Amino acid sequence: MENDFEAAFNALKGVLVKHSKRLAVRADTAVAYGVNSKTPSPFPQHKGQPMWFAEVRLGKAYVSYHLMPLYMNPTLQSAIPADLKKRMQGKTCFNFKKQPDPDLLKELDKLTKEALTDWAAKKWL
Repeated sequence: MENDFEAAFNALKGVLVKHSKRLAVRADTAVAYGVNSKTPSPFPQHKGQPMWFAEVRLGKAYVSYHLMPLYMNPTLQSAIPADLKKRMQGKTCFNFKKQPDPDLLKELDKLTKEALTDWAAKKWL
């Protein structure tokens, strides 16, 4: 199963890396790849720190893809395709036990791109 987790992690990381040029990499290890906004958050509770955009994390039971913009955007939440929604845990996390098929990766790629476009429009990058 470890090889399946590793393949899932690498595939999901590939999706996030593709969209990371406008973001700041905050973690790039064998078990986590995470990105933040490059600019300080406009929200006072973040105390001028960048906002967490997304992360891929290799865990013990699954590989997770966290896409934080989903938390604050009901329009994006409603745009999640049914087959991808089946993998959701909470509002922002998708879990995988093996490498996602190409269609799921495309859907996750599209959702990530839409989230990045939303944040760019709000000047949160």
